[in-house]
Amino acid sequence: MQTNLTIYLNERPLLLSADTASVPAPFATATVYNNPDTEKIGSVLQQLEDGRAAAAVFITEDVKQLFKKVSLHFTTLVAAGGLVTNPAGEVLLIFRRGKWDLPKGKQDPGEDLETCALREVAEETGLSKVSLEHKINETFHYYPMKNKKVLKHTYWYRMQFTGTELTVPQIEEDIVDIQWIKPENIEKYLKFSYENIREVFRAAGII
Repeated sequence: MQTNLTIYLNERPLLLSADTASVPAPFATATVYNNPDTEKIGSVLQQLEDGRAAAAVFITEDVKQLFKKVSLHFTTLVAAGGLVTNPAGEVLLIFRRGKWDLPKGKQDPGEDLETCALREVAEETGLSKVSLEHKINETFHYYPMKNKKVLKHTYWYRMQFTGTELTVPQIEEDIVDIQWIKPENIEKYLKFSYENIREVFRAAGII
């Protein structure tokens, strides 16, 4: 697990960090909470979800243990997905529910993460000739599902498309368009994406 860990609640970030020296500049104006207890964690999560706080920072020596405490406030769902490039160096983006996104999906029982990532890319894009290169990072974001508060923990992998087949959007997953984007144009598309997706591109060194 990463030393610094960010959870996005309706695009508002909660940073879990081991010390204040590790807090990045974008969190300079965020309220900092040292070793928050369960009640404080719940209160801050609600503030971020409701928009009463723009960002927050939790400081603790044991980030992994604090993440476990935060996770108790959610139903955790594990997923995997891919940042796919083709031989021309273009990056694949899908358009789903009004945002540009990367293909990803829930891990099936007994399935390893790498297999899940490749399967989801194939299902959502129609591309089968895709090879997995390496893990990029992990992201965390909240979304409501029926009466549950879900925390999606997604493992992201760098992938290479080596085939010639055309993309086929998975309509039943609300994907309406798929585009290969030149790296120099990625920023224009990511303006209409999610913070956790931008985090993947930053970790991959593309932006």
